[in-house]
Amino acid sequence: MTTPSGPFPSQAVLQSTNNSISQITSCLYISNGVAANNRFILSSNHITSVINVSVEVVNTFFEDIQYVQVPVDDSPNSYLYAFFDPVADYIRGVEMRQGRVLLHCAAEVSRSAALCMAYLMKYHSMSLLDAHTWTQSCRPIIRPNNGFWEQLIHYEFKLFSKNTVHMVNSRMGKIPNIYEKEVHLMVPM
Repeated sequence: MTTPSGPFPSQAVLQSTNNSISQITSCLYISNGVAANNRFILSSNHITSVINVSVEVVNTFFEDIQYVQVPVDDSPNSYLYAFFDPVADYIRGVEMRQGRVLLHCAAEVSRSAALCMAYLMKYHSMSLLDAHTWTQSCRPIIRPNNGFWEQLIHYEFKLFSKNTVHMVNSRMGKIPNIYEKEVHLMVPM
């Protein structure tokens, strides 16, 4: 993995953060819907903006925090691609104002992780592989659905005219090649 440049937290900082919220960069955090509605978590992490990437989680609105809704289901057929640039641009704008963004979906596994990786590709010039590796090192439970992976692969090509992750056939259907070893090690039922 390419060593991240710019405002990235150290692993020591990552270890001390609350388990319900994970710091990705100096201005970007991801969490689940429960943490996003916890006033203590938001204030202790100096969150100034919350991006809710779900249709099922209703945010509690707190004073002095801006809210953005990205109404997308966690389904391989959902079209998240249309939000890659606007969300990345929004996060960058908050960063430029020295704010902090909490990006969340229901479980912080798929939708928020995919948008986080799109931001890292666009504004930190990370390849998709590096963006995934970094995000997963910060929050090990991430696992965007295969539809979002396909959209991220297209986005990476749009940004860099090359791909570092590819969809491949497996006994579980099409999957990103980064999961090939994991699927190969699974015992068939």
